[in-house]
Amino acid sequence: MRLLLTASPSYAPPRGGSTRSNLTWLNYLASRGHACRIVCGAPGAGAELRPHPSIAIFPVAEPARRWQTLRAEIRGFQPDWVLVSSEDLGHALLREAHHSAAGRVVYLAHTPQFFPFGPASWNPDPHAAALVAQSAGIVTIGRHMAGYVEGALGRPAVVIHPPIYGSGPFPRLSNFGRGLAGMINPCAVKGISIFLEVAARMPDGRFGAVPGWGTTAEDRRALARLPNIELLPNARRIDDLLARMSVLLMPSLWYEGFGLIVMEAMLRGLPVVASNAGGLEETKRGSRYIIPVAAIERYLPVFDELAMPQPVIPENRAEPWVAALAELLSDRGAYEREAEASRRAAEAFVSTLDAGEMERFLLALRAGPQSVAPATRPEPPTVESLSPEKRALLLQRLHQRRSAR
Repeated sequence: MRLLLTASPSYAPPRGGSTRSNLTWLNYLASRGHACRIVCGAPGAGAELRPHPSIAIFPVAEPARRWQTLRAEIRGFQPDWVLVSSEDLGHALLREAHHSAAGRVVYLAHTPQFFPFGPASWNPDPHAAALVAQSAGIVTIGRHMAGYVEGALGRPAVVIHPPIYGSGPFPRLSNFGRGLAGMINPCAVKGISIFLEVAARMPDGRFGAVPGWGTTAEDRRALARLPNIELLPNARRIDDLLARMSVLLMPSLWYEGFGLIVMEAMLRGLPVVASNAGGLEETKRGSRYIIPVAAIERYLPVFDELAMPQPVIPENRAEPWVAALAELLSDRGAYEREAEASRRAAEAFVSTLDAGEMERFLLALRAGPQSVAPATRPEPPTVESLSPEKRALLLQRLHQRRSAR
């Protein structure tokens, strides 16, 4: 097969769970002799995972040129399948894929906020949603997400979880009595408001925060104001990062598709205290310390310096989080029971993953209708190419449109 993957983020190296997942699939497919290419955003700092040497990557910084590069690669490479990852906020790559490779598009549904459909969408677009629905296949990495897609689009999605975690054995990082209560990517949508309140209420506790793609300058200042929070640098190896922690906090307030970092922590015997947002309960695999939250329901027509819309943060009580963390930090028995239960549940899940599942899915897939997109159409605008002022205006109009319904 000839496979062409496209998305907005960097893939050399990958950044975030969606890019690592996609690259895990592509690396396996390349190792099996399939010809693979990627049209993506400009390179930057990222994870240790590297593309297979045979994978050709075409990084393009300018969004307006990215879909043009995608068009050229589709025409020259003639892929059997174009894999469009959901990290495409303006849906320009999705439109181009369906225009230039109608019937040969597979949608990789990772990030609900980037979908053109569903209640969590930042940029709902009926035409783009119809293109997703008409794709030859839709792939999700969890059952909860598959249900979300089917409920919004009315068509089923296949669940293929990437073997992203490695083969093990995984180190036991249980750190009762030492280590930090850690949070990765502290920001508004990930629940920094809860994290800060918990740290403030537990002044004798030691906390660690790893800034990520959503962490703003104001988030950093808020973290620095509390003397019991230590800012941790990003690490190329996840083990080096998790080894600093005794407990992982995941107080997410937006819809989580799965929660890969939760599974990575559990594999290493770290207890995880998580919200019930989206697919996090599925990720926890029956382990304890899941705390219900009032999730984000709307965003203001304002973008921060990272081009993220400003969420309206609902009120959530910190007491359940303080109680759960206090128990794990003070009761060795409770800590060790949760650490072992988490590890067993995670190992059982990872043992079912099959690197060849995506290959079998694509080989068995049949092309869809060839008339998904018109023969000609104007060049698509991209949200990424708009000025901050125009982005804010666009979000405001989308908000007004939704409110009028």
